[in-house]
Amino acid sequence: MLIGSARAGRFADKVAPWFIGEVRKRDDMDVHVIDLAEPALVDELRLSFERGGGGGDGVPGLARRIGEVDGVVVITPEYNHGYPASLKLAIDYVYSEWRAKPVGFVSYGGMAGGQRAVEQLRQVFAELHAVTMRDTVSFHMAWERFDERGRPYDEEGTAKAAAVLLDQLAWWGLTLREGRAVRPYDG
Repeated sequence: MLIGSARAGRFADKVAPWFIGEVRKRDDMDVHVIDLAEPALVDELRLSFERGGGGGDGVPGLARRIGEVDGVVVITPEYNHGYPASLKLAIDYVYSEWRAKPVGFVSYGGMAGGQRAVEQLRQVFAELHAVTMRDTVSFHMAWERFDERGRPYDEEGTAKAAAVLLDQLAWWGLTLREGRAVRPYDG
């Protein structure tokens, strides 16, 4: 899971723990969290940016972590009808590790629930030869959708949406891993 917001006070701190809980209900997945607000990762990205790196040559820790997993779920807000700059920077500083890897989305925001950010991310990931999942989990007016304990008010509906997304991610993750093993992807 890649938490795409690095802002102080971000709403991802409600969405991510809930989604981690949904993943942990499954016996076919492990959770590996990459949080773009992690100080070491922030430093790694900042130094790489300052050196003018890109294409995976400047952020070896992030590239290694993406390379080690069979699929990624991006948790993203929608800021100004798009996704955060921190997420764009992180995606662009990893390259070959995205190839032939499934990517799912959990989004949140105002009226659009982060869906405009997701549609833009689909274009970016297509360029990296990643496979994006059709179904997403989206929280429209997100701050109205969670209780004080960080649980969605519609626990049943959100759990079903998460299960659909995770089922797709599991299938694609296994299929693409097996495919890469038989025939390395160099598209």
